[in-house]
Amino acid sequence: MTQPAQPPGQEPAPIPPDRLHLAMPPEHTSLREARAHRKQRLAAALRLFARLGYDEGVAGHITARDPEFTDCCWVNPFGIPFRHVTVGDLILVNQEGQVLEGRHHVNQAAFVVHSRVHSARPDVVAVAHSHTTYGRALSALGEPLEPITQDACAFYEDHALLDRYTGVTVDEEEGGRIAAALGSHKGVILRNHGLLTVGDSVDAAAWWFLQMERACEIQLSAKAAGKPVPIDHRSAVATREQLGSDLVAWINYQPLYTSITRDEPDLLS
Repeated sequence: MTQPAQPPGQEPAPIPPDRLHLAMPPEHTSLREARAHRKQRLAAALRLFARLGYDEGVAGHITARDPEFTDCCWVNPFGIPFRHVTVGDLILVNQEGQVLEGRHHVNQAAFVVHSRVHSARPDVVAVAHSHTTYGRALSALGEPLEPITQDACAFYEDHALLDRYTGVTVDEEEGGRIAAALGSHKGVILRNHGLLTVGDSVDAAAWWFLQMERACEIQLSAKAAGKPVPIDHRSAVATREQLGSDLVAWINYQPLYTSITRDEPDLLS
């Protein structure tokens, strides 16, 4: 609704806050609706990862817990490029790695890692992992993220480092070690491997992965240029409390979701 014309020289009246739109996580009226929503968000996140260059061969996966069968997850199918994944391509997998719905195989690493994380963290809806350039570079140093930027403070005392490398993750024991290292945090750096993030929505998990990868890039760049000045503990904690919730992550992610679904609407098919 347009505002009525104001007399010349008179300032327009403020619009009441309850008439302004503010995007917030939706409330679903059925499990079917919740499932469709999670699958759409999952396909969109995979397309966005492809746009950002986060896919490489068959490495990388994002999972979304099914809202009804909570010990099962939707995941990208093995061998299909992120940039081509649609909602209809997603597969449903149980904790034994068996495909319950879909036409493709599951990535063994996706089953091993994600199933252990989902099992250990019932609060987590989505898990994101990929072999990104800067995530792998920082992981090769065996270093955690430091509070050297405002955005990095979202991970201050809220991410972990799995300081060991045991090869390609193909057994449940290694998946359990990753879940244990993650603990209650939003992300973990896997030494000589890459990054893994979680969230109470696909949007949050994807946003944290994007932000963690960016924080790795900035930390490596800053240290290559000189000696970064860290943010003090008290300020870093206060900043994390402001920026580090999954709700804030969800809100930040919405422009990216809108962009990818408008540019590539076929992903919803």
